[in-house]
Amino acid sequence: MSAPRTQLAEELLRRFAATLRSSQLYSKGHPIIARNIESLILAIEGLHNLQPSIVIGIVGEEVIVDDQPARVDGLGALIKRLKQIGVERITIDRGVTSEEVTALLAAVSTVEPRANRETPELPSFPHVRVGRVTIAPRMETAPADMATFKRLYGDAVAVAEAMCESASIERRPDATMARNMIDGLAQAVSQNRTALLALATLKDYDNYTFTHMVNVSILTMGQARGLGIDGPLLREFGLAALMHDIGKVRTPLEILNKPDKLTDAEFTIMKRHTIDGAEMLRATPDIPALAPVVAFEHHLRLDGTGYPFDVSRSSLNVGTMLCSIADVYDAMRSQRKYQQAFPSDRILAVMKRNDGLQFDQHLVRRFTQLVGVYPPGNLVRLNTGETAVVIKIYAPDPRRPQVRVISDRTGRLVAAPFDVDLWDRVCDGVPASVAVPLDPAQAGIDPLAFM
Repeated sequence: MSAPRTQLAEELLRRFAATLRSSQLYSKGHPIIARNIESLILAIEGLHNLQPSIVIGIVGEEVIVDDQPARVDGLGALIKRLKQIGVERITIDRGVTSEEVTALLAAVSTVEPRANRETPELPSFPHVRVGRVTIAPRMETAPADMATFKRLYGDAVAVAEAMCESASIERRPDATMARNMIDGLAQAVSQNRTALLALATLKDYDNYTFTHMVNVSILTMGQARGLGIDGPLLREFGLAALMHDIGKVRTPLEILNKPDKLTDAEFTIMKRHTIDGAEMLRATPDIPALAPVVAFEHHLRLDGTGYPFDVSRSSLNVGTMLCSIADVYDAMRSQRKYQQAFPSDRILAVMKRNDGLQFDQHLVRRFTQLVGVYPPGNLVRLNTGETAVVIKIYAPDPRRPQVRVISDRTGRLVAAPFDVDLWDRVCDGVPASVAVPLDPAQAGIDPLAFM
């Protein structure tokens, strides 16, 4: 966060802690409580002048505001109370009222702690959301952390499915459900982008629609984070990408799931999802303005091709361009009944061949540096004959990542997997490199177990 934003965030936390203390010490309606609430609301408004929402998270013994630790003394009682009642994350949206803030403080002060409950039992508020932080405090590459990421990813896919169901029945997606999920994904992307990108390589063919939504969101936020975008704006990018295809809930299933090539008439109906999605999102409260823009534009290209037809754009929104790259990449690498999955090197070659025509060449180059020719989580065979899992991309040479060697050249599993920087390794006078990607299913190996 910038210096002014950091100062405002720290002031907000000080006011929050002071208001909670006064609520616990004095009876309801006491003037000291009222003064503290007034000061807290001013602090909230000051930060809302810079951003549309504020996310306060409790991670271990630290307080995180918009993905950045806050260095404020005297927050011990606040942290202890929130952890007691199971609140690990509070999101406050612009437009919050004094009545909502007062009710939130009253609930935090009085709700009874209960052991082993999944979610805190607090009232719901139009502009305030509470929940749990769904990622570990430090994102190392230990199996326990990857298990946490897997759970986060699985929950996100389930939310995507529920969101589509609500959009189909109620003609609008559940914005609160989507925003809560994106809060967790965005925080994970900020803390360990590599681990989330590795999870996005999973291919659940039975749930392609929903895994695709989550993958595109993760890949879009990964690109945005690489451009220096974080905090509330990062979450807006993630939410817009998550909902880019929401208009397909109005597409007939026989067209959406057709295993063969669509007829011209069917394709005309399919293309309608960009307009349907934009209209649906524009009519949904609490959806950021970026979401309908991305839904409408994500099949438009820089050279004027794509659809909706007869739409002229001198330029595309950067959120649209990041989402479009993620959309095409994930669609091509996902195996479906009517399409064989393409390896990453072929996908990137196709996207580069269209550099400057369909996709912004600078963004495609940065995307290649982000995911690499062999993305994190890929199982590969090295030119030494060893089998390894890709751990980290080396941006200057995406073909020579950091890998974790798990078996020797004879195919025997090594007792202790070890990491190798391929860009810095030479074997028998030949630079080490990836020879070929491997299919984990055929090899009977779960690459994520080694991350």
